[in-house]
Amino acid sequence: MNVTETIVVNDAATLERSDTVSRNAILAVSFGTVHTETRDKTIGAIEQTMREGFPGWEVRRALTSPTILRKLAAAGEPTANLWQALGQLREEGVSRVVCQSTYVVNGEEQEAMVREAEKCAHWFDQLVCGTPLLTSQEDLEAVARAIEAEFSGLSSEEALVLVGHGTKHSANTAYAALEYVFHDHGACNIFVGTVESYPGLSSVLRQVDRLKPQKVTIAPLMVVAGEHARNDMAGERHSWKAALEERGYPVQAILKGLGEYPGIRAIYAAHAGQAAEQLQ
Repeated sequence: MNVTETIVVNDAATLERSDTVSRNAILAVSFGTVHTETRDKTIGAIEQTMREGFPGWEVRRALTSPTILRKLAAAGEPTANLWQALGQLREEGVSRVVCQSTYVVNGEEQEAMVREAEKCAHWFDQLVCGTPLLTSQEDLEAVARAIEAEFSGLSSEEALVLVGHGTKHSANTAYAALEYVFHDHGACNIFVGTVESYPGLSSVLRQVDRLKPQKVTIAPLMVVAGEHARNDMAGERHSWKAALEERGYPVQAILKGLGEYPGIRAIYAAHAGQAAEQLQ
């Protein structure tokens, strides 16, 4: 299984740093959020899991959303983007880097991260990019099991609706594939939808109506419980929660990002480990 995109550089500029102490680092690359509480519980928790799994390695953070970076800087919380974070690691003498994203699907954001990392690859002896959460069939199975464990108390009379972000990229098919895995596991009362792509709200509503559950629990299929989760998913008006309530279902909205689930954090750490195996 190909789980990494590898960039290896051994040019003259790199060889001139032979006196530099060899150090390893994981750069956890996230879209980001301005909500401090969910950021600490999700992105911060994923990073901590990586620290625990990679003793002796530096684990750093980079955010990729320009809007979130600007807002954090204005709020007195300046955070490095990918280029800045890699530059700092270079200045500190790090020679081998794993760029591990906390993205959900292998779409445009992942591709942009790999492109940006490639521009800086000559700064290091080696740089590898780990894959997002839903990349392989093994990932789909592992994520389904992790979520099923979190909602093990769900009865057959209840429905669980998981709301992802969605993308126009072909990687969006991972959301529908994940729902298929849930149903293949026998969890036919778990449905997956996306805010900005397919399956959308109307598709999920039709499936819930066919099931006719006594109660619906709705939760984000996003790493953080940020704006989409708070407003599009769980807002009091013009939201998924409101649409379900209009149909007469009692709805419990859980503002808990995927990064809060230990099983999900373990998958991200495993992806970083698979990437690190590519280092020579």
